[in-house]
Amino acid sequence: MMNCRDITRSVTDFLEHKLRLRDRLGFLFHIAMCGGCRTYLAQIRASIAAMHALRVPKPEGPRVDALLDRFRKETRRPDR
Repeated sequence: MMNCRDITRSVTDFLEHKLRLRDRLGFLFHIAMCGGCRTYLAQIRASIAAMHALRVPKPEGPRVDALLDRFRKETRRPDR
């Protein structure tokens, strides 16, 4: 079963539909049981919606891809 730390580490993959079925079910089960993580997920979704509402052109290119890859690696480190 996932814990709160697992949820914070995998929320991006969950929202981008990149979790395996087993992990997605574990995520959903934890969210159903944990009010704090439900609130966290709602805050992330609200932040994404607010960013989309800004209508800023989406940055593209290899530098952006490299930055996103590094961010994803850093947020998945087991020592955090």
